[in-house]
Amino acid sequence: MTTLQTSQPHSCLLADLTKKATVRVAMPADTDAVARVLARSYRALLAKDYEPELLRQVLPLISQANPRLLSCGTYFVVEEDDRILACGGWTDVSPHGAPGRLGVGHVRHVAVDPGVARRGYGALLMERVLASARATQVWDLRCQSTLTGAPFYSALGFESLGRIEVRMPTGVLFPAVQMRRVEPAQEPEDL
Repeated sequence: MTTLQTSQPHSCLLADLTKKATVRVAMPADTDAVARVLARSYRALLAKDYEPELLRQVLPLISQANPRLLSCGTYFVVEEDDRILACGGWTDVSPHGAPGRLGVGHVRHVAVDPGVARRGYGALLMERVLASARATQVWDLRCQSTLTGAPFYSALGFESLGRIEVRMPTGVLFPAVQMRRVEPAQEPEDL
């Protein structure tokens, strides 16, 4: 089975985190806590890559917890001491609502609380996201990453397919990076 490719020190960090933090499937009862993580994360972490006026327009749109994601079974939260510190997942439906193709998934609404950013919580979350996708034979994961998140996804084996502009419901264009990670399909006995 394919595993998350990390450096040795990073792997040790994940092992330490798993002693304190738990990753579980999100549920509708997590709506408020997930929305707080999204708002805190995006407000703090996106500021270095986006103009303040653009963030003023898009933060109210991207900082809301999506009820469909919270009940899909493939959206996860990382908790520590009963506090949600990271959230994200994948679906076989595109971010624009189009049905997915067999074996293709889309990483959705990933965020880490800025108070614990760059401490391994995002990697711990994505390890579970990738394992969940593999378990359902999704070998091709797509991601519309923020400019800020692109290096994180690259470190997880996603490749940049180029910059894109995501049209928000208000018509505002939000710069992003289209990314993709393809793993070789495994034979059932290899799983």
